[in-house]
Amino acid sequence: MATGLQVVVAVAAGPRQVHEVSLQLAPGACVADALQACQALPLFAGLELARMPTGIWGRTAGPAQALRDGDRVELYRPLLVDPKVARRERFARQGARATGLFAKKRPGAKAGY
Repeated sequence: MATGLQVVVAVAAGPRQVHEVSLQLAPGACVADALQACQALPLFAGLELARMPTGIWGRTAGPAQALRDGDRVELYRPLLVDPKVARRERFARQGARATGLFAKKRPGAKAGY
């Protein structure tokens, strides 16, 4: 029987860049302990892990959140652009004919069908 927690820490370092590390932690460890263990690894050099928003399995978690065996601790990058603004800009670039319902329409059909 293993004595400790087996957790995975996933960090979104950049666009389409996700680094994952499997860690063995002491029983009763929390998110802050996992971040401290990762900070020493060369893979995460230059990243301020303690300042990044964290979550466990996609749900937000604070540094004092206790970990369970098999948890996935995720660290997220801050958003550079509001998703609503990005969608509006993309729509303005592509126009109505290249998105959503209007992308593929039958010849001679009304708009949106």
